[in-house]
Amino acid sequence: QVQLVESGGGLVQAGGSLRFSCAASRSVNTINAIGWYRQAPGKQRELVALFISGGTITYADFVRGRFTISRDNAKNTVYLQMNSLKPEDTAVYYCYAALSTRTYWGQGTQVTVSS
Repeated sequence: QVQLVESGGGLVQAGGSLRFSCAASRSVNTINAIGWYRQAPGKQRELVALFISGGTITYADFVRGRFTISRDNAKNTVYLQMNSLKPEDTAVYYCYAALSTRTYWGQGTQVTVSS
């Protein structure tokens, strides 16, 4: 199993930037997939960005070119750099990990982008 602890997020004006981190309790190299989802009020949770084992990175179309996912294997940490934020990016952001047949979630972090 794996525990995920998020940090970062907060309130920012449109056009601004924020950075998240997600610290895993085990080596990220042993995790099948790790990354970020988000859930806006009244909407379903959706993929933001994801590392998949083998080196593949997947981004949602709505963040491509604005958000960047990265990792520090030595720190077992995954990062999400969010630039050019828009009010529609307002949501709770969750760190996500898939290990074998199970999925794990971080505690969630609120991001609010004001116009």
